[in-house]
Amino acid sequence: MAGMDTKAIITALVIGLAAGWLASLVVGGGGLLFYIVVGLIGSFVGSFLLGALGITLPIPDPLISQIITAAIGAIVLVLLARLIS
Repeated sequence: MAGMDTKAIITALVIGLAAGWLASLVVGGGGLLFYIVVGLIGSFVGSFLLGALGITLPIPDPLISQIITAAIGAIVLVLLARLIS
């Protein structure tokens, strides 16, 4: 059971890192911690936005789909943060 929790945490961190990195390519920013935090929060934002808009990504690989969804959310998050500040 503990192995599954560790795997889920590592997977979430990898998704967050990849999504944050992709978002940084689009809107700028940097740093490993920044990538992970923005990517992890972005995964929630992206899931909410795509769900609210009724959008389903036509990507067969679930991991890639999660990374793209999180990257969309991370981009939105960074752009909103820049608007507010």
